[in-house]
Amino acid sequence: MRVPLLWCTNSRLMLAVAAAAILVLPACSVNVKKGDNGEEKKVDINTPLGGIHVNNDADVRDTGLPVYPGARPKKKDDDDDEKSANVDISSFGFSLKVVAVEYESDDAPAKLIAFYQDKLKKYGNVVECHTEGHDYHYNPSGDSHGSRELKCAGDGRGKNVELKVGTEENQRVVSIQPESKGSSFALVYVHTKGKEGSI
Repeated sequence: MRVPLLWCTNSRLMLAVAAAAILVLPACSVNVKKGDNGEEKKVDINTPLGGIHVNNDADVRDTGLPVYPGARPKKKDDDDDEKSANVDISSFGFSLKVVAVEYESDDAPAKLIAFYQDKLKKYGNVVECHTEGHDYHYNPSGDSHGSRELKCAGDGRGKNVELKVGTEENQRVVSIQPESKGSSFALVYVHTKGKEGSI
């Protein structure tokens, strides 16, 4: 499946998923914590079948990647989408964890690419892909051994660069997009266990 980065960081969508879970799953508990401005910052749903936990204040350290020197957290856009999220979904035999944080820098994409190529190589072979969108390709095989290699999607002609390392089931991704002045980029960590479709 193709998972846009904004899916991971859109708090309204996460709350809709949480609301749907409440209607479908019996005997659940819901805990919502709000930020200083009344916005939902953390949602925890626990049911006998599993849990969904969403936190809009993701800690970049959970991605296992450093922040590019001088980079700033990306501000909310006109759609009021959050620019960081830590999402945990678990059920019998399956779990998914996604941590995503967006930043911006005054430096050109080439500098960020060189920096993150070096930082990612400690996790293994770095795959460099060229894409059109500021998103990443996620296609778990359902293999619980976590051995499926990462590959590029699309025709490889896009202006955005996606650096990724690991396997489909356990990966780190840096998605870099040129801007009129500098670059925007996202640091993403995805980890799955068990077979897809168990939830």
